[in-house]
Amino acid sequence: MTLRFELDGLTRPEVHRLLEEHLADMHAASPPESIHALDLRELRDAAVEFWSVWEGPELRGCGALKDLGGGDVELKSMRTAQAARGQGVGTVTLRHLLAVAAGRGHRRVLLETGSQDFFAPARRLYARHGFTPCEPFADYVHDPNSVFMELRLDGGAVPLPRSCPR
Repeated sequence: MTLRFELDGLTRPEVHRLLEEHLADMHAASPPESIHALDLRELRDAAVEFWSVWEGPELRGCGALKDLGGGDVELKSMRTAQAARGQGVGTVTLRHLLAVAAGRGHRRVLLETGSQDFFAPARRLYARHGFTPCEPFADYVHDPNSVFMELRLDGGAVPLPRSCPR
């Protein structure tokens, strides 16, 4: 599998469909007050960089980084297309986003995901890549439907994880 990452302007219909599927799943799996997925308008914010992931002409996934300032970046809109699930697209996408964050000198990659069973594969993916639980960040608050995680970066490399400050 050879994947191509494109810094995306969010104009392609395939990307719109994947993001609509993503939002529909978030609404099906989480109560409305606990949905933190970004819509197209929010993904176009200047603080957000969005990548689409392609294998030949086929959209395989997507992911975004939102600059929170102070050396922190938030992982957003990680999604693998249904037809590409179980093929390692999520892993390759996460590694790409972590390399971008490290290369830009960010000190931490943060994320929020759901606590429900639906989100268990995502939590396992993040844990396998060194993410550890942390306190809510930015505008998030404690929520039994949310899990907050972080990965500390150091000097452009993705190091072994350290626990987050309490």
